[in-house]
Amino acid sequence: MSAPPLTDSDRERRTGVLLSVGAYLAWGAFPLYFKALEAAPLEVLANRVLWSALFLTLVLGARARLRHLFAALRWRVVLGSALSASLLAINWFVYIWAVGERRVVDASLGYFITPLFSVVVGVLLLGEALRGGQRLAIATAGVGVAWLTLQFGQLPWVGLALAVTFGSYGALRKTGALGALEGLALEQLILLPVAAVYLGWLALGERSALLGPSAAQSALLVLSGPLSSVPLLLFAAGARRIPLSLVGVLQYISPCLQFLLGVYLWHEPFNQQRLIGYALIWLALVIYSLEGVWAARLRRREALALSRSAGR
Repeated sequence: MSAPPLTDSDRERRTGVLLSVGAYLAWGAFPLYFKALEAAPLEVLANRVLWSALFLTLVLGARARLRHLFAALRWRVVLGSALSASLLAINWFVYIWAVGERRVVDASLGYFITPLFSVVVGVLLLGEALRGGQRLAIATAGVGVAWLTLQFGQLPWVGLALAVTFGSYGALRKTGALGALEGLALEQLILLPVAAVYLGWLALGERSALLGPSAAQSALLVLSGPLSSVPLLLFAAGARRIPLSLVGVLQYISPCLQFLLGVYLWHEPFNQQRLIGYALIWLALVIYSLEGVWAARLRRREALALSRSAGR
């Protein structure tokens, strides 16, 4: 028996899944790219900003959306973008540094925690209410972080820094006036002068990896723009086509890949004590994901019941 033909809704959902998975696979494979770079983290960051700004400006120009960006510029928009750009720059720098220092596993922890931290940010900044399952998930993750802190004598600051900066960045972008493409472009343009001055200073001192003897390193640094921007464009296109509950499940592809690369490819330390802490955080994510799916189903049932009542 042949399968029934796909509806337009089915095709949209399939396309959304493929686009989103592509974005998360790219983000998950980022450590492979950063490991191949021989430049200092700050120079990598500056190149990432420079080439992202140029790439996104070209994309906006090709799509005739540059004028929409300039038309939306207001002091409040620029100041908000400056704050989100600062958070993004810190997040990028910590991640680049962590990869170079053989702390990819620690970095993966940050992106495992980020969804839970985003819930906390939503409560503190956006006035959102916590559901019971979310409270349980956050409490379980808190126990995991406390366990890791007690076992190693310090907070897992790499993971927490990534979670705090990216979670806060996501909250600002959620309330921002610009779309994903225009918002990221404005952020990179705001950071561009600082990045350009720093890269110019390196060039004058003949310490620039971009202008160094290795053509391969120069090419990798130039590619940092498209490599940073394309996954975001894939994600933005995919997220519009699939339910948020499915996005919430797919987002764990990236930290899982990073974790596997750190443990099995680069053999970063991961003993039993660390496993217990991570297991608690993974349990928190299972609780969070299941609760999100249940809440989404409950909302659909309530909406269906209301539509039926209205139709009577």
